[in-house]
Amino acid sequence: MSGMREMLLSGLALAIGVTNAAAQSGTPAGAASLPMISVQMPAPPAPVAVSLKTATTALFVSDVVEPICKAQPTCAAGMAPKIADLIARARKAGILVVYSTQDANMEKWMPEVKPASGDPLIPSKGQDRFFSTELDNVLKGKGITTVILTGWKVSGSILYTSVGATLRGYTVVIPSDTTSAPTDYEIPIGIYAILNQNAANPTNQPLKPKTSTLSRSDLVTFE
Repeated sequence: MSGMREMLLSGLALAIGVTNAAAQSGTPAGAASLPMISVQMPAPPAPVAVSLKTATTALFVSDVVEPICKAQPTCAAGMAPKIADLIARARKAGILVVYSTQDANMEKWMPEVKPASGDPLIPSKGQDRFFSTELDNVLKGKGITTVILTGWKVSGSILYTSVGATLRGYTVVIPSDTTSAPTDYEIPIGIYAILNQNAANPTNQPLKPKTSTLSRSDLVTFE
């Protein structure tokens, strides 16, 4: 009986140790024993140059807000400055700039990308920023047919908003350096899903109508 008691106490101590280690590492309890999965993904196609018509193009900025970016180095130090430069060039060209985030974060944009007076502000209702919002009406009311999607994150809102856009007949451009994700593996997953969605453009044909094109901020020009 004492041997059984010792075994139970030993098992309990081991379980507590695993739980504590998982908590300290940020790993959910029980996940430490799960095997890692290793798969090879096809390399994403190279970003391509695009020339966009100012009258029918809008720049969309998603979730570049302090509560997110200050906690994510790839947002604050990586994509936010690239988005800021693209915004400046878009404004100079007279292109519509549209912002979207949760209501609670609408006043918390990173200073370098903050909205200007008159920019449409779209409170998000989900990952797809077209879902249950006025985004489609705002864009169509301005005669927009092409949308540049930027912001956080490539495997989340950017992916789902690209699907929402192509389903509504928009041509989408995603500059690869103006979006990111918390982990390295989420970035190629997001890009792959964007280019291979129902409106597919797997070879990254520049500006294939009603699909998504992978570009880069310095490869985007306006005409």
